[in-house]
Amino acid sequence: MATPALDPSWVDDVLLAGRPGRPDAAPALVLDTPITRAELRRLVEQRQAVLAAAGIGANGPGDSVAICLAPSLAFVANLLACWRLGARAALLDHRLTPYEIDQALQRLAPQAVVSAKHATGGPLRGFQDVQERVATYPGRPSDSPHALVQLSSGSTGPSKVIARTAADLVEEVERYVAIGAGVPQPGERIVCLASMVHVLGLVGGLLYGLHAGAELVIPARMTADGILAAVAAGTAPTTVLGVPFHIELLSSGPTPPRLPQLTGMTTGGELVRPAVYQTFVDRFGVRLGNMYGMTEVGVIATDLFGEHRPALTPAPGLRVREEGGELLVSLEASPYLGLSDPTRWADGWLHTRDAGTVDPDTGRFRIHGRNDSQVSVGGLKVDLTEVEHTLAALPGVASAVVTYEKAIEAYVMLREDATAEQVQAELATRLAAFKRPRVLRVVEQLPRTATGKLVRDRTLLVAASVKEGNTEA
Repeated sequence: MATPALDPSWVDDVLLAGRPGRPDAAPALVLDTPITRAELRRLVEQRQAVLAAAGIGANGPGDSVAICLAPSLAFVANLLACWRLGARAALLDHRLTPYEIDQALQRLAPQAVVSAKHATGGPLRGFQDVQERVATYPGRPSDSPHALVQLSSGSTGPSKVIARTAADLVEEVERYVAIGAGVPQPGERIVCLASMVHVLGLVGGLLYGLHAGAELVIPARMTADGILAAVAAGTAPTTVLGVPFHIELLSSGPTPPRLPQLTGMTTGGELVRPAVYQTFVDRFGVRLGNMYGMTEVGVIATDLFGEHRPALTPAPGLRVREEGGELLVSLEASPYLGLSDPTRWADGWLHTRDAGTVDPDTGRFRIHGRNDSQVSVGGLKVDLTEVEHTLAALPGVASAVVTYEKAIEAYVMLREDATAEQVQAELATRLAAFKRPRVLRVVEQLPRTATGKLVRDRTLLVAASVKEGNTEA
């Protein structure tokens, strides 16, 4: 289905309109209470009026809005309202610090910002009750035909601005449809544990669910008991969508209750450890599937029934090839705003920065790890270079190296009179909690190569650390 970029008609045609298989009276979302498709349309229309009053869409499609809201009904309504006005939506994670949000807004220059005026819900809540506000911002209309903008940390330098057109989003939704078996069908349920701010929860959960007529359920609490309660609350066949962190959570603790409606779980991100995989399958007696994707593309490949583990099959319409040990994915245009970096995208191919091998006979591929500095912390992507650059820029830090070994660790040389506690306090104003080092070790001298480059070998860094200055966050 070809959809013109920024043409607002796609929101109703692909997502919101009722039709056979997705009736108006059926629940489209379930948070505290079910929200029918008809109710969701009314909420979107209300938020559309508020955005229009702030000037969005006054001159037709092409305006730009930043949305910084926790997963919530307000997030869904404002996002769809933004698209319905033909505006570009830039999504900012609500867990970012004010410093990070300000930096992002200066870079993205939206014309309006939707943020929380009031929100209730703690860190274990799957969603929040949000009263939002819309503020104008001294930005500019979109200078590209994209509907969605997200910031993603790259391997070096500042985070990259990733942009996707409406046609690209629709194409990804249709890839889910084409995958078929293992993907929730009309009338079924998706218990979504992945944040709707990021691509797995956004497209694989929200957009696909709306398109297919699958009920999207967000647990009230992201604990094992809370997730299982969300599964048990309905009788229709149910798929859980999450990341490996959630599998480990569900695989621990007491024996779960019988859940005949649970048909399986699909995880995005890195491959689940074999022991955890087997524990989950034995405990619940259902399939545990794997999905591989990127913010730039969305879903790239799947193994939804564990038939080819650890190999993955490219999603319909995508090609994956190997070049110099790196996996490349077919992508018609660069997903990055600004100048196209040929080391990330060139000639119709996206460089994933993932090491892997492709089976020439089947086309399936295996991932062997990252080629760059991006790691996953609790299912959230963190770029170690961003952390390192932010840490090294603090007034009390002379130099820094950041590594990852089960957790993010930092090794720093401090300036005179600076303390590790001061550094951690300042870093807390610059980086979201999930990005901050869990261990901070002070060293007198960071080891360097003969040419003066900082060494990132963790064994040498630990040996160089000054134990008296070590602290853990």
